Amino acid sequence: MQRAFGIDVPDTVAEMCRPGAAAVLVYDAQEGILAHVRDREGLTARITSVLDAARAAGVPVVYARHVSLPPSHMGVAALRTAMAWQRKERADAVTSSFPPDAAHTALTADLAPADGEPVFDKLGMSALVGTPLEALLRDRGLTTLVLVGAVLEIGIEPTARHAADLGFLPVVVDDACGVVDEEAGRRSLAALDHTLLTYRCTAAEVVAAFAGDGGAR
Repeated sequence: MQRAFGIDVPDTVAEMCRPGAAAVLVYDAQEGILAHVRDREGLTARITSVLDAARAAGVPVVYARHVSLPPSHMGVAALRTAMAWQRKERADAVTSSFPPDAAHTALTADLAPADGEPVFDKLGMSALVGTPLEALLRDRGLTTLVLVGAVLEIGIEPTARHAADLGFLPVVVDDACGVVDEEAGRRSLAALDHTLLTYRCTAAEVVAAFAGDGGAR
């Protein structure tokens, strides 16, 4: 850890993820989303290991959940997005992809929040738009956002980019972030690496960091 201009500047991901500096965001761990990721069972096990370590170390865990408005209340962008996702040619033919009360919108029971862990509903891709996530991080004086969940190439990448732009240190736990399209997932990681503004580690490394073992590079 370096000390410069009155602040601590971490040298490694392990230092970024130390308890007291980090929070874990579980991104879109929903039944209707996890159904499409590769190696769901392995992914769930790795996310669970991160959550168990975070809770044991007192690292805050928060959840983001994707929901959709009814078509009657969507705007132009939401209607265009729904048309693209649902392969519809007409805006008046779309339906709500993720109604808040639908079974496929629910968080999977395998990764359910522990008592008191908040779930922030969002309409877009970045979990920092339209949710209290930024306020929570700043109010607690946290500098690192550890990202797990799904889907890497759709919503986790823009959330990491947004977090960096807001002055946080985004750490993508790459084997605990589910992908649907492997090539698209590789492109997302390469693009994030190219910015030099985000960081990566494995589930085992972040578990070690939460435990104070210095396992993350």
